[in-house]
Amino acid sequence: MRARWAIAVAIAVLLLGRLPAGRFQGIGGPVNPPPTAPLLLQLQSTVDGLTRNIFPAVKDNYGFCIKDPQDDWDRTFNYTKDLDFLGDCADRTPDFSARLCTIAEVKFYFSSFIESGGKTSYLKPNKNCNSSSWVPGCEPGWASSVTPDVNVDLQESEYIPLRTLDSQPCCAGFFCPYGITCMIPCPLGAYCPVAKLNGTTGLCDPYKYQPPPSKPNHTCGGADIWADVDHSGDLFCPAGYYCPSTIQKNNCSSGHFCRMGFTHETSCYKSSTCHSNSEKQNTTIFGALVMVALILLLLIIYNFSDRILTYRERRQAKSREAAVRIAREAVQARERWKAAKNIAVKHAVGIQNQISRTFSRKVSNKLQESYKVLGLSRQLSDASTSDIEELSMLGNNNMTHSSEKISDISESPQMDIGDSYPRKNATKGKHMHTRTRIFKDAYIEIEKEKVLQQEKKNLTFSGVISMATKNEIRTRPIIEITFKDLTLVLKRNKKQLLKSVTGKLIPGHVTAIMGPSGAGKTTFLTALAGKTSGCQMTGLVLINGKVEPIRSYKKIIGFVPQDDIVHGNLTVEENLWFSANCRLSADMPTANRVLIVERTIESLGLQSVRNSLVGTVEKRGISGGQRKRVNVGLEMVMEPSLLILDEPTSGLDSSSSLLLLRALRREALEGVNISMVVHQPSYTLFSMFDDLILLAKGGLIAYQGPVRKVEEYFSGLGIIVPERVNPPDYFIDILEGIVKPGTSTAVKSNQLPLIWMLHNGYNVPPDMRNEVDSVNASFRSGISSDRGGSDEDSGDTDVWGDIKGAFEEKRDHIEHNFSKSKDLANRRTPGKLKQYKYYLGRVFKQRLREATTQAVDYLILGLAGVCLGILAKGNDANLGVAGYTYTIIAVSLLGQIGALRSFSLEKLQYMRERASGMSSLAYFLSKDTIDHFNTAVKPVVYLSMFYFFSNPRSSFADNYIVLLALVYCVTGIGYTFAICFQPGSAQLWSALLPVVLTLISTQQRNSKILTSLCYPKWALEAFVIVNAEWYSGVWLITRCGLLAKFHYDINHWALCIAVLFVYGFVFRCIAFICMVILNKK
Repeated sequence: MRARWAIAVAIAVLLLGRLPAGRFQGIGGPVNPPPTAPLLLQLQSTVDGLTRNIFPAVKDNYGFCIKDPQDDWDRTFNYTKDLDFLGDCADRTPDFSARLCTIAEVKFYFSSFIESGGKTSYLKPNKNCNSSSWVPGCEPGWASSVTPDVNVDLQESEYIPLRTLDSQPCCAGFFCPYGITCMIPCPLGAYCPVAKLNGTTGLCDPYKYQPPPSKPNHTCGGADIWADVDHSGDLFCPAGYYCPSTIQKNNCSSGHFCRMGFTHETSCYKSSTCHSNSEKQNTTIFGALVMVALILLLLIIYNFSDRILTYRERRQAKSREAAVRIAREAVQARERWKAAKNIAVKHAVGIQNQISRTFSRKVSNKLQESYKVLGLSRQLSDASTSDIEELSMLGNNNMTHSSEKISDISESPQMDIGDSYPRKNATKGKHMHTRTRIFKDAYIEIEKEKVLQQEKKNLTFSGVISMATKNEIRTRPIIEITFKDLTLVLKRNKKQLLKSVTGKLIPGHVTAIMGPSGAGKTTFLTALAGKTSGCQMTGLVLINGKVEPIRSYKKIIGFVPQDDIVHGNLTVEENLWFSANCRLSADMPTANRVLIVERTIESLGLQSVRNSLVGTVEKRGISGGQRKRVNVGLEMVMEPSLLILDEPTSGLDSSSSLLLLRALRREALEGVNISMVVHQPSYTLFSMFDDLILLAKGGLIAYQGPVRKVEEYFSGLGIIVPERVNPPDYFIDILEGIVKPGTSTAVKSNQLPLIWMLHNGYNVPPDMRNEVDSVNASFRSGISSDRGGSDEDSGDTDVWGDIKGAFEEKRDHIEHNFSKSKDLANRRTPGKLKQYKYYLGRVFKQRLREATTQAVDYLILGLAGVCLGILAKGNDANLGVAGYTYTIIAVSLLGQIGALRSFSLEKLQYMRERASGMSSLAYFLSKDTIDHFNTAVKPVVYLSMFYFFSNPRSSFADNYIVLLALVYCVTGIGYTFAICFQPGSAQLWSALLPVVLTLISTQQRNSKILTSLCYPKWALEAFVIVNAEWYSGVWLITRCGLLAKFHYDINHWALCIAVLFVYGFVFRCIAFICMVILNKK
């Protein structure tokens, strides 16, 4: 406390050294007559020269609370506008220049005041006022003069002159401290009239000091003390009045307001209410207007943006409808053309038969010979005469028109499905595609594919010929996976998840992975996809016959998780388009992208819900089956070469499962290697698979091969499927142990994996070799002669093993997240900047659809501003510190909780996108970029209430800049909490941290280093600084004392803002690093 006063008073001493009193320096000898105007001007020039020497000392020693010494001088002691109080004092006391305090006396006054902590108003004994000498001038409000032969040097800073003669009341406009016999000019903003005795209280109003009781002739004098507002509030010009000089107090007129210490009245806003003697203007109406204007602006932006989205969707819908209509008309025209052509062909054949049957036989024989090359002689022999004649018509054109039934459509598309990247320049040049044309080409191509699939399904003769000559079936890069003795063991507890798994996944095949619960089906797929961590994997996994990491092909590998991890606040089409844009080749034309997305929507049966929101738990969207198909479609639109699906049919009815499998089989036609875990498929669905991997408990394979041979294999073991029983269900029940294999066989269910190993000649694990002898001798021929290896330790793991395994698992997580492998996919996906653009569009749409949540945030923030503004009410005594402290806590809390939603709700979606090769940096930056809107708007919402209810002296713009930096800072902290903690813990941290850090930063007894690490310290300092700059004149000591108390520096405002922004940036970097490293489930 004393240090605070010492600094404040030292500043006052330096400033008082520049007072007009200095103008009387050098006027020695006899007492001077009252000064005239020319003399005052001369003295003013003298003081100006003096201040030039004092400026450096003030700035260098006490710059922490004085930003501009000249400006503070003008606003505190520049009396040039009104020197009447000097003339009045000179008229009253012609020797008043001899009554002015020297710098030594000013120092003595303030030093004594400091030692008492500002609690007493009397000074220590001195030359003039002590126990042996106590003249009336020592009483408060009185002063004395020097002897005529003394020359008073007002700049004397060491010695106090003897001043004991002619004691009189202190002049108006000056204050005379208790225990000293000189006068000090009052600062601007003070009201220092001569006091009057209050007969009731016996005190001298308005200063509240008491005349000496034993001296009835001793009247009340002038002011007696100038300190901070808590100790000398009576000296300040009262609120509701303004004091143009230190001896004049005027009523604040109507339409104006005057706060404590004002030297002039300030006009109120036109719409505000300001009566006479108003202390503050009533700006509540402005806060309400600003809030209403902001709400209207947000509503306009929201509705305008929503209209843009709606208009865009309607325009696309019209383009699609027009394209579908054109495509259907083209198909109908094609069918009519085919019918007419068939009739003409049959009629021509009939006439030809009537003319010459012999000629027809010769033609048939020739055609049979020519088509033996195609291996179609059997079909020709079984074909009818009309088919042969039709074939002869086609053969005359060298088979080039055999595909006319598919390709001859009135508007043939620009792109062919058979090319990997067909006609890259199809959308360029003079044949630029319009949106309708692109959709039309896509739907025509889809109709062509439907016809091709139908002809394959019907297996008609013309269909066979068309398929034999069709060269438009597109194939993708081939990925064949071969795994041998694949074993997977958890490092933490040495639990075996997979054991000696051997087999192959063939391109163009749809493989079903089945087995009882706990058999390791999902683990098997995860291991093949290279997504396992915390496990020790042994064995070989070959990609196209080479030992290469599967992650090198992640750009052309699709992995469909078991849970439906999709964005609920996007439509079906928006989800699919985002995946296609980010994961397809960067140089793929737009027309090709449209074809891929539209084909996926059509094949998955999502046309009716393409513009519907997927939905979340809180907001209902599409059905569960449709959501499951969208989950699969996210991987289909990126045209994978390997597609892995974890239980895609779970929760689907038979029709939806059939629709999904048909779509997957269509993908397999292009050479896609498809593997999927299924539970209890119907027989129809089961028969649509090409291969089957049947896993038993313990991660062992009981069968791996074609679906059509599984019953034959098990029947060879004596396991025959009963009638009216679904084969896969029966096999799983046997592996589960629910059903016994049967009485006709001695095979036990737990022996089936070993029998499969013996049947195929695979290596038998060491711990299973003791069971070989119990298996039927007919299966022993396949035992491998390899007896190498040792039995694995079956002992229980100890605590150290668990700890070591946990560390190894975490290390594997980090290595998995940061390891980079060579890209062998040969697909150049969009770069980070392009992905950032796609992410930005997606997040923008999501925010628009979360407008209700944003509105609630703004409403709560505005209500907080109202409540805290009413509570704070701009307390001048502490420069608004209390209100700003509440502001920091409230804004930090609400800002951090709002920032949690940016990342905490999309962790699973991010992990899926990142695993597929999308950019984490683009994802993070897009979120942060869109959140900058909230960063800019939230301070306006809060200040529109708080500022106009609390009426601080600082400007709205200055407060906005500080709040902007604060919101940016706490948003970064919120990101870190959202990423590092679970939602409940993150909310708890967001609520506690602002309160704790604010308490630490406002306690003076805490270490300066600890306080500087707390972001509320910098925010509060910035708020106090912008407010303190408006407290000058009589408030100077109050300002400096408060800044010294909190160790603030008035020149550090820019530093505080920079530190807050740096904190925000650092925490964003921490959040991003944690997002990349941490792999929370």
